[in-house]
Amino acid sequence: MSNSNKVLRIRRAVTVGLILLGVFLIIAAIVAELVGLGPTPGFGVLQTLVFLLGITALTIGIYLYLRARRPADAPRSLQAEIGIRLSATGLVLCYVSGFADLIRIGTHIAPEFDRPFIGPLQLGSLGIGLLMLVGGMALHYTSRGPRQTSSLEFILNGKKE
Repeated sequence: MSNSNKVLRIRRAVTVGLILLGVFLIIAAIVAELVGLGPTPGFGVLQTLVFLLGITALTIGIYLYLRARRPADAPRSLQAEIGIRLSATGLVLCYVSGFADLIRIGTHIAPEFDRPFIGPLQLGSLGIGLLMLVGGMALHYTSRGPRQTSSLEFILNGKKE
C-alpha cells in the first residue's frame, strides 16, 4: 500500500468521524432537552456547549469533504474563500449568541437568574449564525471546480473569452 493511499484512508476516516461525531453531539444536546435531562430551564450551558461542539465538528467534517472533492492542484476561487469566511463568521456568531450570558452580554445574567440559559433573542441569533454557516457552505460548494483561471480574468488582462 502506498503512502498516498494510507493518507487518503486516514483523511476519509477523520472526515467521516467528524461528521458522525457532530451529528451525535447535536442529537444528544437536543434529546437531553426533550427528555428533560438538563439541569436548567430551557437549553442550559452544558447542552449549549455540546450543541456548539457538534456544529463545529460537523462543519469541519463537511469542509474536509468538500476539499476532498476538488482536485488537489486546483486553486480556490474568491467565491470559495468568501464561503469559508462566511461560515466561520456564522460559527463565531453561534458561539457568541450561545454563550452570551456567560460573557455577560446576554439577557439572562446573574443576579436575576440563577443559571444562564438560551432565551428567544439568543435562539434567533443562533439561527442567523447557522444560516450564515450553511450559506457559506453553499457558496463554497457552488464555486468553480477544476478550472485554473477565473471566468472574470478578462477584466485584468483585457482579453475576451
